[in-house]
Amino acid sequence: MAEAQKYLPGVPDEEDEIETASLDPRLEQEAERIAEALVFASAQPVSEAYIDSRLPRGADVRTIMLRLKAVYATRGVNLVQVADHWAFRTAADLSFVVQTDEQEVRKLSRAALEVLSIIAYHQPVTRAEIEDIRGVQTSKGTLDVLMEAGWVRFRGRRRTPGRPVTFGTTRDFLDHFGLEELRDLPGIEELKGAGLLSGRVPSNLNIPVPTGDDELAENEDPITQLDLEELGLLTPKGEEAD
Repeated sequence: MAEAQKYLPGVPDEEDEIETASLDPRLEQEAERIAEALVFASAQPVSEAYIDSRLPRGADVRTIMLRLKAVYATRGVNLVQVADHWAFRTAADLSFVVQTDEQEVRKLSRAALEVLSIIAYHQPVTRAEIEDIRGVQTSKGTLDVLMEAGWVRFRGRRRTPGRPVTFGTTRDFLDHFGLEELRDLPGIEELKGAGLLSGRVPSNLNIPVPTGDDELAENEDPITQLDLEELGLLTPKGEEAD
């Protein structure tokens, strides 16, 4: 009887105080269905925290999502991880099937691609550091294009004279380029293999490996209300927007 009670919903087990017991198979299946429905119903990637808040008590959200990911791995749509969020996306080898003439293709200039690459690999990075790496000035318009696309964001302010703004990529950047995390960015050998680097690259060329950490660095301060006002992103308090 005690063994039967162990799997009945609402009946506590002696080990529950130390570790949550496995869910009843029916509840486990229901948890998967709930997680699947939550991601399917959202146009944007859904956070694990949000999914977890909707699951039955004791369900392991990461285990459930990885199990669903495996189920959809060979289907026409895949369940993909974007940082700590999840989304359904058309399988990469079938993307040509769903393309339509009405789709707007976002084309970036060479300068914008260079800046985006530098930010992706070197973040957190300031505008001066971007220009130092490129060897030319970077126009505000180039950064504006990347921010309007939703791929680049203000991260914080560097603790150096002038407190320059630092830039980083967004979750939308990961989602658009099919990356689970920044560590999935291609390394130098992958870039060579894809033909994105010539065979005459300098022997001392170093492509940094992003940390993948969204938290502020030790030499960064968070963006504040006053910072946003200074950057022209918010109307100063007490003043009405035009």
